[in-house]
Amino acid sequence: MNFDALGIPGISVVTTGFADAVATQSRALGFEPAVLFVPHPIQNRTAEELKKLADEAVEPALTLLTGGRFS
Repeated sequence: MNFDALGIPGISVVTTGFADAVATQSRALGFEPAVLFVPHPIQNRTAEELKKLADEAVEPALTLLTGGRFS
């Protein structure tokens, strides 16, 4: 949120397992962050699986960072 106040674009990358927490915290703060959701869980993934997830997240992340909305 501090970056947004300074005019610096930022996004949060969150696993789908935390979608409800993001929504609750956003409402509590009165702030609608740009959030990119990736599949949950992360911790048990192989290096190859993580690379694939990261590769798939690059374009949506760039879209969010440049002011677009991705769903």
